[in-house]
Amino acid sequence: MSERSQIERLVRDLYAARVAGDLDALCAIFSQDARFQIAGASDGKPIAIEAKGSGSVRTWLAVMIKTFRIADQKIETLLIDGAKAAVHWHCTIHSRITGASVATELVDMIEVRDGRVSSYVELFAPR
Repeated sequence: MSERSQIERLVRDLYAARVAGDLDALCAIFSQDARFQIAGASDGKPIAIEAKGSGSVRTWLAVMIKTFRIADQKIETLLIDGAKAAVHWHCTIHSRITGASVATELVDMIEVRDGRVSSYVELFAPR
């Protein structure tokens, strides 16, 4: 299996675990020293998350899974260049707290090292 196909499989597994809300599977995809960032805005309010290291990444992923459910997820574009991937995708994000649903556009920049995600940066905006 080529490095490109391994990275594509890893990225698709990441999204499958995220949509399924499978915290253990999702955390297994990240390296021990992974960097995890999310930035965007919702209802005109900026949102920014930053974590470094598996413990901090796990905490934020757990909060996200507990708070939001992802539906209708579709990858529009997946580009792979060496150990980096860029993904344009969209979904509907449902708040488990408010019950609101928001169609959302996302762009993720992912770096892979030793078969795991070492850096994950996500930018999002409601449609």
